Amino acid sequence: MAAAVSHWRRRRSSLCAALVVVGAVIVAFFGVSPCNALLLSEEAEEDNKSLVSRIAFGSCANQSAPQPIWDAIIDFNPHVFIWLGDNIYGDIRRPFRLFGKQRTIGPWKNVPRFIPSSEHEMQSRYLLAKNSPGYSRLRLNTKVIGTWDDHDYGLNDAGKEFSAKITNQRLLLDFLDEPQDSPRRKQAGVYASYTFGPRGRQVKVILLDTRYHRDPLFSDGSIVGSLQWEWLAKELKGPATAITIIGSSIQVISNLSATTGPLFYMESWGRFPKERSRLFELISESKREGVFFISGDVHFGEITRYDCAAGYPLYDITSSGITQAVEKAVPSPLHFLVRFAARLTPSTMRVMDRGCSYSSCTYGKPNFGIVEINWDTAPVNLKFEVRDENGDTVIGVNTSLSQLKAQRTESKFTKVEGKYKNHCLLEVELPWMIRYRLAIMFFCTVGVLLLLLIGVFYTVISLCSRCLQKCKLD
Repeated sequence: MAAAVSHWRRRRSSLCAALVVVGAVIVAFFGVSPCNALLLSEEAEEDNKSLVSRIAFGSCANQSAPQPIWDAIIDFNPHVFIWLGDNIYGDIRRPFRLFGKQRTIGPWKNVPRFIPSSEHEMQSRYLLAKNSPGYSRLRLNTKVIGTWDDHDYGLNDAGKEFSAKITNQRLLLDFLDEPQDSPRRKQAGVYASYTFGPRGRQVKVILLDTRYHRDPLFSDGSIVGSLQWEWLAKELKGPATAITIIGSSIQVISNLSATTGPLFYMESWGRFPKERSRLFELISESKREGVFFISGDVHFGEITRYDCAAGYPLYDITSSGITQAVEKAVPSPLHFLVRFAARLTPSTMRVMDRGCSYSSCTYGKPNFGIVEINWDTAPVNLKFEVRDENGDTVIGVNTSLSQLKAQRTESKFTKVEGKYKNHCLLEVELPWMIRYRLAIMFFCTVGVLLLLLIGVFYTVISLCSRCLQKCKLD
C-alpha cells in the first residue's frame, strides 16, 4: 500500500512539473496563463455567438396578400431582420374613379383616395401580419427590429399633422414586441438605435422615423424634427463601431421625383434638400466611417451611391417590397413598358452593373435586401444585395470596410474641369432635356396618339360625308 502511495506521489509530481513547464511556455509565448487562456477561449466563443454577419431587411408587406418570400429570407438565415415601413397596409384605399359622386383621381376629384382605419381595424391587420406562417417562423430564430412608413403610420403620405399617430405608435411597437418599459414607448416617434456584436466587430443600426415630425410635402421643411436631429447627432458622434447602418423608410440617396415629375412624384429625402444636406453634413462632421443606408417605400429594388458627401461612397440599398411591387400593379404583357421606363428614367446615383437582372438595374417584383459581412477577410468584405422570391440575387454590390473610410485626398470628390465625378451629379443638376426626358417622351407620345386619333376621326368623317353626298346624287 505504501509503495502504491509513493508511486502516485511521484506521478503527481511529474504531472505538476509538466503543467508548470506548459504554463511557462504559454506565458512566454502568449503572455497569458493556462487559466486565462481558457477564459479567453470561452470569451471568444461567446463573441462568435453574438457576432452579426447576416442582416436581412424589407418593406411594403400587404397583410392580406400571399407572402411566399419569407421562405427565401429564412433560408438566408439572418441574425437580424429589419422592417423599413409599410409593415402592414393599415389605411383604406378607395378604387380609382374618374367619374361619379366619389371621384378619387384627376383634377376634378372630390374625395381622398386614402382614408384612415379605426384602431380596432389597425390592430386586426397587425395581428394578421404577425401570424403569417412565414413571418412567424422567421421570428423564432431571428432578432426583429423596425420602423414605419406611411401606410402603417396610418395614412398614405401623411406627416406630423396625422392625429392618430400616438395610438398607431403603440400598435407598431406591440407588433415589434417592444418591451412595455422601453423608452421608445414614451418618446414622440419610433426612432431607435441598436448595437450588435463584440468590440471591434460591432454593427450599429440607427432607425429613423420619417413620419411623426415630417412637415408637408413641397415645403422643404423638416423630415425628422428637432428632437430627433439632436438624438441622431448623439448617436453618430457616440462610440465608434465598425459598421453603422442608417435605416430610413424613404430613399436617402435617390431623388427620382426630380426626373419623373410632373408625371408622378415619390417621397424621398431629395424632396427636402435642406434636410438631406444636413444629414450628409452631420455624417461628415461626425467623422464616422462605415456608414451606409437601407430604405424601402418605392415598390422596386435598387442600389444607389453618392460619392460627394462623407469623403467615401455612401450607399443606399432599397428593398421594396415583400408583396407590393410595380410589376405586380400592371398586366404581365405590359411589364416591358415598366422596365423601359425604368431604363429611360435618368438616375445619376444608381449603381449600374452588368450582373443586374434587368438593364435598368432596378427590380420591380417582390424582393428583400441583405447585408452580408465577412469578418474573417482583410479588409472586411461587405455584400449588399437585393434578392427575389427564390433568394436569387438580382442586384448586388461587393465592397469592403476599407472603401467606406475617409480618403486621404479630396480630388475624387471635387469638380474636375467643371465636371463632377460619377455618382456626384444630383438629379436636380441635370440639363433639363435629360432631366425631363421621360415626361417629354410621354407627352410627345400622347400628342402623336391624339394627332393619329384626330386623323382617323377626320378620315372617317370625310368618308361618311362623301358617302352621303354620293347617296344624294344617286
